[in-house]
Amino acid sequence: MLNDATVDLYLKRIGAEHPETADLDALRELQERHILSVPFENLDYHDGTPIQLDESVVDKIVHRGRGGGCYELNPAFGFLLQVLGYQVEILPARTYSGEKLGPPMVHLALRVTLDGESLLVDVGFGKCPRGPLVFGTSGEQSDAHGAYELVPVGNGEVDVLLKGKPQYRIDDRPAELDAFLPTLWWYRTAPDSPFLQYVFASQVTASGRVSIRENTLTVTENGQRRTEELTTDDAVVAAYRTHLGIDVERAPKTTASYAGEEVDMYLN
Repeated sequence: MLNDATVDLYLKRIGAEHPETADLDALRELQERHILSVPFENLDYHDGTPIQLDESVVDKIVHRGRGGGCYELNPAFGFLLQVLGYQVEILPARTYSGEKLGPPMVHLALRVTLDGESLLVDVGFGKCPRGPLVFGTSGEQSDAHGAYELVPVGNGEVDVLLKGKPQYRIDDRPAELDAFLPTLWWYRTAPDSPFLQYVFASQVTASGRVSIRENTLTVTENGQRRTEELTTDDAVVAAYRTHLGIDVERAPKTTASYAGEEVDMYLN
């Protein structure tokens, strides 16, 4: 359980006030502030730093000023929400690549039950909604990122659609964090793991998004997109600090050299 000091620092990190009541308005504000403050990034996958599946993920966000993948961002946010009085469960999901549905357990989202209503909460997906989505509601649900739909597909599974396109399929059955250890191992070791193909970090902004992929900076504002090639390591380091608030000692580099190492190196 997070202590009061850590909760205060977490809220400061995302620029949110301590909610007086664990209600829907506060949840919506917390989720949006988290998405606009904490980047989705895979730097640790390339420098050999272990990816933890416990409360230590909060330390990475709060004290190290970093972001992470869905296995880190959503659990960390879930720990925060629980301390603030919300009922939180972890839900596994399968992601779509175009129309193709991937394997189980490759995404992790949250379900918050509030006043008898089940809500999908996700701060760890590239196109995740800025606010909670209501399970069991037919039709579109408006969001700053567009119109979402939660479409039941049977067997307790629900497809999450954005602007009519499937993003991922949620399994209604809650899971423990340890259940994601095998897929975390795959992400850290498999040659075709998407997290090992290149170094990246991406942050949603109020007017768009800013991303760094290898040595390319991409900034989207109000529908206008520009790219900049970062020609020196110093420029890469500066871009991480200026655009994403991430302090790195050296320019992150893509490497698959960790593939095939002992799993304990990554999980302990």
